[in-house]
Amino acid sequence: MGPALALTLDRDDPRPLGTQLADQVRRLVVAGRLAPGTRLPSTRALAADLGVSRAVAEQAWDQLRAEGWLSARRGSGSWVAERPHLSLPGTAPRGPAPHTAAAPPPAAPDDLSRLIQMDAGTPWVDRRHDAAWRRAWREVAAARPPRGYDDPRGLPQLRAALAERLARVRGLRVDPDDVLLTSGTTTGLRQLLTALPPGPVAAEDPGYRAAVLTVRAAGREVLDLPPRLSSADAPVDRLAERLAERLAGAVAAYVTPAHQHPLGHLMPATHRLALLEAARRTDAVVVEDDYDSEFRYDVAPVPALASLDPETVAYLGTASKSVLPSLRLGWMVVPPALRERVDEHRRITHDVPAWPVQRAFWALLRDGYVDAVVRSARRVYAERAPRVVAALEPHAELAGPVAGMYSTWLLPHDRAVRAVADARAAGFRVNLLADYCRDSGLTGLVVGFGGPDDDQLDRALEVLARSLAR
Repeated sequence: MGPALALTLDRDDPRPLGTQLADQVRRLVVAGRLAPGTRLPSTRALAADLGVSRAVAEQAWDQLRAEGWLSARRGSGSWVAERPHLSLPGTAPRGPAPHTAAAPPPAAPDDLSRLIQMDAGTPWVDRRHDAAWRRAWREVAAARPPRGYDDPRGLPQLRAALAERLARVRGLRVDPDDVLLTSGTTTGLRQLLTALPPGPVAAEDPGYRAAVLTVRAAGREVLDLPPRLSSADAPVDRLAERLAERLAGAVAAYVTPAHQHPLGHLMPATHRLALLEAARRTDAVVVEDDYDSEFRYDVAPVPALASLDPETVAYLGTASKSVLPSLRLGWMVVPPALRERVDEHRRITHDVPAWPVQRAFWALLRDGYVDAVVRSARRVYAERAPRVVAALEPHAELAGPVAGMYSTWLLPHDRAVRAVADARAAGFRVNLLADYCRDSGLTGLVVGFGGPDDDQLDRALEVLARSLAR
C-alpha cells in the first residue's frame, strides 16, 4: 500500500487537483520527508484517501515520474526515485564527428525575410483569435498613457496578472512587486548581470546563442556547462560537487531546464537538486530561462526550477513563444539579495518595455487571449511533431524529446550543410546545430515547425528528407 501521506487539496485553488497533488509530493521529496526508495500509495488508495477520482492521482504520479521524482516498478507500484543514479560526464554528449564541408554563406537580411522561418523561435499563431488582438490594441488607443516615466518595475496591473499566471502555470508563487517587466529574455539577463559581482558566467554548450552573446557583451567570460547527465552511479552530493567544480569562480549559471535549448532534454530532478546545491556552495546565481515550458505535450508543464529555491534562482520568462517575438516583452523574478540593485539600475536607465506594449499584453492576459493561443498552439505542435519525426527519423538521430516548436537532429556536418542549402533554395530557413555549439562539437539540424503552415511544413519535410537521403 505504501505510507499514508499528509496531503490536502484545496478546491478553491485555481490550479488543477492533479497539479496540487504533484506539487505537494515534490516538496516532500525536496524537504527530505520522503526518502529515496520510499514506496508510495497506489493511485487507487490515494484517490480514496483524498476523496478524488483515480484519474487525479494517476495524473500526479505520471507527471512526477516524467520529471524523475518517482520511479515505477512493474507490479509493485511507485517509489521515490533513487536520486543517486545520475552523474555529470566529463564532456558534453557526443554526436557524429564534424566534417569539413563549409556552412552555407550567410543570407542577406532581405533574403531571410523572404524565407519561411523553420527556426527554434518562430511560433505558430492561431488567427482565429485576431479579434481579441485587435480589441486589446483599440483599448490601448483609448487609454491615457503616463505623463512621465512610469514605475521602473512595469505596469502594476500586468505584474499582478503575471504573478497570478506564474503561480497557476509554473508553480512559482510570487508577489506582484517581485515581478519585473523586461523587453525580452536577453534584456532581463543583461539587467541581472549589472547586479552581479565581477566574474564569469557558466552557460550550457550547446545553448542559446543570444544569451552567450549577451554575457560576452557585458565583458564576462563564458564557461561551458554540459546540458546532460549520464546514467553512471554517483551520489547526489558527488554530482553537486562536480557541478561546483565547473562553477568555480562563476557568479552565475544560465540554464534552460524545462526544455534544454537546443537539444530538447528536460532537466531531471536529480540534476535540478544538484545544480541548486552546487550554486549554494559556490555562491552563484542560477539563471532559469523558461522560454517555452508551456508547450510540452508529452507531460504537463514542469514546475519552474525557481519554485524549488527562489533565493538562488533568477527566473526569466517571455511572451515571444506564446504570443509573438516582435512584441518584445518578457518578465523576470530576481532573488531578494539582488532585487534592490536591479531596481536601481532600471530606475536610472528607464530600461523597461514600452507602455503601449505592456498595456496591450495586460488586456490579452485579462481577456484570456494568451491562454487560448497557448492551448491552440500546443495542439498544433503536438500534431506536427510526429510528422516531423516520421519524415526525418530514417535519415538522422533525434537528439532529445520533441517538445515545443522544434526538434533537433544529429548527423554529419556535411549532410546538415547540404540540407540547409537545399531548404534555402526551396524557400525555407533551417538552422545548423553546430551554430549553437562552442566546444561540444555536435553537428546536425535544428528544425522548427511553428513558422510554416501545414502545406509548407509538408513541402519542407519532403525537401529535407530528399536531401538527407542522397
